[in-house]
Amino acid sequence: MRTQLDVKGLSQYDNSINSNYQASACGPVTTLSILRYWMPNACPYDTNQLYRLLGSTSIGLFTWRLKRNLRKILGPTWEVNTCSIDEAKFELLEGRPVACKFDRYFTFRWFGTYEFAYHWVPLIGFEENKNGLTLILHDNGGRNRESRIRYVSYEKNQDILTFVKIVPHAND
Repeated sequence: MRTQLDVKGLSQYDNSINSNYQASACGPVTTLSILRYWMPNACPYDTNQLYRLLGSTSIGLFTWRLKRNLRKILGPTWEVNTCSIDEAKFELLEGRPVACKFDRYFTFRWFGTYEFAYHWVPLIGFEENKNGLTLILHDNGGRNRESRIRYVSYEKNQDILTFVKIVPHAND
């Protein structure tokens, strides 16, 4: 089974982002990519605003802070919650991207080999087959490099992954 959403990525080193924020802007960039998916051409925020509003720091953006502050920003018409890998896969199958955090530091997994040490990325798809689960994500770019789609083993990184769904509630 394979699914991949058409989510436009953004480099956290884009010229539009304050140079003091760039090294730790992966959380706000991930959030902005997901909000732009939901609000194409109408998202009222940019990365610099989200960096401040979400409470990002030079060492990154804590999951609890992303959830708390994004709920305040978006209001009660949005759901912002941590979810399991099965819930994340369901969200993707329903056409909804998920924020994904790699964090070996605060999960106390200092010595493993992982795709990223500490990094937020938009999870835009997955592929599941007999060889395991592959996550499809935007990597949020690098210096002088746009964000690109990457394929990452879930099994090799599962000990350090956190997923956060950011979903508008359906209009009743």
